[in-house]
Amino acid sequence: MLRKIFLGVLLILITAIVVLVVVNLSNATEPFPETEVVHGAEVAADDRPWWEATTVYQVYPRSYQDSDGDGVGDIAGIISRLDYIADLGFETIWFSPFFKSPQKDFGYDVSDYYLPDPEYGDTVLVDSLIREIHKRDMKVVFDLVLNHSSEEHPWFQESRKGPDNPKSDWYLWRDGQGEDPPTNWHSALGMNGWHFDNGRQQWYFSSFLSFQPDLNWRNPEVKEAMFDVVRHWLDKGVDGFRLDIFNYIYEDPEFRDNPFSLRVVPTQDFTKMFWQEKKYNMNHPDDFTLAKELRGILDTYDPPRFMVGEVFGDHKTLRKFLGEKQDGLNLVFLFDISALEWNADFFRDKIQRIEAFYPYPYTPTYVFSNHDRIRSISLLGNDTQKAKALALLQLTLRGVPFYYQGEEIGMPMANIPGEQALDPLPAAFDWLPDFAKDQVINRDNCRTPMQWSGGANAGFTEAGAVPWLPVTPGYETLNVERQAAEAESLLATNKELLKIRSASEPLKWGSLKWMDEFSTGDILAFQRIYQKDRVNVLINISEEEKSLTVGEGLTLLFAAGNNELSGNHLVLGPNSGVILK
Repeated sequence: MLRKIFLGVLLILITAIVVLVVVNLSNATEPFPETEVVHGAEVAADDRPWWEATTVYQVYPRSYQDSDGDGVGDIAGIISRLDYIADLGFETIWFSPFFKSPQKDFGYDVSDYYLPDPEYGDTVLVDSLIREIHKRDMKVVFDLVLNHSSEEHPWFQESRKGPDNPKSDWYLWRDGQGEDPPTNWHSALGMNGWHFDNGRQQWYFSSFLSFQPDLNWRNPEVKEAMFDVVRHWLDKGVDGFRLDIFNYIYEDPEFRDNPFSLRVVPTQDFTKMFWQEKKYNMNHPDDFTLAKELRGILDTYDPPRFMVGEVFGDHKTLRKFLGEKQDGLNLVFLFDISALEWNADFFRDKIQRIEAFYPYPYTPTYVFSNHDRIRSISLLGNDTQKAKALALLQLTLRGVPFYYQGEEIGMPMANIPGEQALDPLPAAFDWLPDFAKDQVINRDNCRTPMQWSGGANAGFTEAGAVPWLPVTPGYETLNVERQAAEAESLLATNKELLKIRSASEPLKWGSLKWMDEFSTGDILAFQRIYQKDRVNVLINISEEEKSLTVGEGLTLLFAAGNNELSGNHLVLGPNSGVILK
């Protein structure tokens, strides 16, 4: 009898473990929506907004260029490097926040939305930055953190004084359930989002870290105050915004608990993790409405402005942020493809999915690196040839490409241990094993100073200064100065591709059509078509040489890697590609 009971319990345990493993390792794929694209009848460029065809370069101000020797990048340093960005060929610059901040999350904890932090400069320099960018016929995008402020923002300091304070309801305050938090809501990081304040004797909610309390957007005064911030920077001449964790702004007004989920490992869209489905504090319907309200503000300005949202969810959800009539956010980041598996099937699936969910007049985005993610070259095993092929793909697809500073030269991840991190995330995840904290969680490793030269401190700051983060080893041979002198460098490849894209109407404005006769196996092949003009892109995602028979009369417009076109015979070298016209 005991044996039967034991075997029964064991069977139940094994079944439960199997179910948990299956649930946590599986990711459901959305069925492709029905879309129909008519090629050759694309809307004329003159009738479309500039941002549909722009190219974006992200600057992380703290790590770009130090002008005064304190080891911290600043606005004056950025201005001194604007010609470099313009010469590269980028048309828009997005700046991570340089607003006043205690720098616990290095600018994403804002204590004043109107002033730059003194470490970076003053308002005169900000005005000069906007003016100098426009003088070079480029656009400027600021990072706006609408979801939360710093705990040191005067608004929160007032709010935490008590229920009778005029700003009492500017943040999410609730009584607990006995000694427990008001709800079971997790933050974006998967941890408890509620934090007890001893002074006010209540809990406040934070969608990110404890020192970043969420603003209460259901308070009309908060909403108008934040809309005033948006208008202020638009009036200053800013051409658009990147909106930080935009899909966490509104929560359930009834403060209902999130449902239980068997998921421990985060789903690809981060809607389920650590035993919870974030039904009531992520992707709330009011977030979609807010996107339209902000769009209404931007659309009153001329020339056109745009917003790109950092949002997470399946594609059906992300489409809602863009609006059924394209009247919401102009763009959203599509992070699926940034996982970067180096095989053609991976890219083909992701691109086909993006084309199906975001057909014109929607505009996709393509991003492989940023200030929060593992750098793309490191995901490619520091293989420069693969990086060139990836640049060819990114700059020829239909959509807006986003580059992160240093990506153009193949800056790799650093190796700063989690226990030495300045980034607050490793400390928040102190229960994780060291290898996860060191590379996956520690964002310091993708934020190290820009590598300008092989000289002291990589040219980021003066020789005697101590950079806020150590310069990544190997900068002596991997830097802008060296690659600028090499005709076959990754920098040269990116520069040439950006120049070709800028001069090509199909690459800027064209639709995308797969070349089915070639786009099989290890080959990605597609056409970009703008009315009667078209270009062909073929990329070999493999370690083997490929021979193809292509159409007559094609000329080689660009080649990344060892390729040869003779008549209608095309040879693609390993991890290489071409643009044919």
